[in-house]
Amino acid sequence: MKKTLSILLTIALALSVTAALAEPVAVKFAAQGDSTPATQAVIDAFNASQEAYKVEWVDMTNDSGAMREQLTTSLKAGSSEYDILSLDVVWAGEFAASGYIQPLDMMLEDAGLNVADFNAGSMASGMYNGKQYVLPFFPDLGLLYFRTDIVSQEDAAKLVAGAYTWADLLAMSEKYAGQGGTTAGFVFQASLYEGLICNANEFTSNWKDIKGGLEMMKQFVQSKATPDNILNYTEGETANSFVKGESVFARNWPYQWGVIKSEGTITTDQVAVAPLPGGDTVGGWLLAINKNSANPEGAFAFMQFLNSEAGQLIMSEQGGYLPGLNKMLTDERIMTADERLSMVGFQNALKTTIARPVSAEYSKVSDALQQAIYPFLNGSAEIDATVTAVEAALAQ
Repeated sequence: MKKTLSILLTIALALSVTAALAEPVAVKFAAQGDSTPATQAVIDAFNASQEAYKVEWVDMTNDSGAMREQLTTSLKAGSSEYDILSLDVVWAGEFAASGYIQPLDMMLEDAGLNVADFNAGSMASGMYNGKQYVLPFFPDLGLLYFRTDIVSQEDAAKLVAGAYTWADLLAMSEKYAGQGGTTAGFVFQASLYEGLICNANEFTSNWKDIKGGLEMMKQFVQSKATPDNILNYTEGETANSFVKGESVFARNWPYQWGVIKSEGTITTDQVAVAPLPGGDTVGGWLLAINKNSANPEGAFAFMQFLNSEAGQLIMSEQGGYLPGLNKMLTDERIMTADERLSMVGFQNALKTTIARPVSAEYSKVSDALQQAIYPFLNGSAEIDATVTAVEAALAQ
């Protein structure tokens, strides 16, 4: 009897262990809240697609600065409480340099994935010391908006194709300013904040022509085609000017399209978009794996799923997010879900995305760049000293 009981207990224990082993491994995903159903939907779809892992969303604060602090505090302590990290594009260099996230090169190679498969600016934002640390979560990018009911068809064709220079845009801005009830030719972000760096990145062609790009930027500031207070313009002032029909051209992010639809004095029928001459600064968010994750394979499996055709379709159809997987930019289902992707100028812009400086201390680099560039634009610094200061900031 005792022997039988012992056998039964052994069998029960074995079954218990087997059941426990069959439970999917929990993978913790640290990401901000989503006002759309997309993030939860893509998590649910991944969890239903296989039995090995179960992604659990750790809902982070929507205050990006506070989220970065929360993540770095945890990672600095060597914690494994998060497996997958959602990162603002400008954090990746810092997190890689600090050893908080792990390179993905071998995982990408084993999965048959190439860096070129994904949004160029997003991937460049996560390339540090020759290693790739990220996949896209969802990209964002700078765009040129312009009034098709004011700009000639010939000029519009050049803009949409990206076959124009900053000098061409300045000439067009001065030519069309005042037409169609407008008061300005071109508006962009030139105030003393991060938006200044995004714009300077574009004017300098990703810092390849610092002197020429900044001198051109100053020509716009001094032109009668831009508002007298352009050095105070952020995204808000830019959108307000264009949406109310006050400007012919505007550099802004994709969200401005929705503002035109919901709040515009003008309509989207009067508007087209184009790539910017020096490349389109990438924004948005990235995905990375905690260096101390106990489940890196599960983390990468989810990241790969999100960047698959199925995952990209969910993110686009249910959240309006732009695809980070390049081949999905022309997928008919996504183009139907997102009218912007049917615009040739938008497609062309997505091919020319560029990253901001990738640095172990991006906030210091950005601050130094702002303090170097803004005085030149307002006339209190000379170009040669400015170029020297910009080069020093970039070398940090």
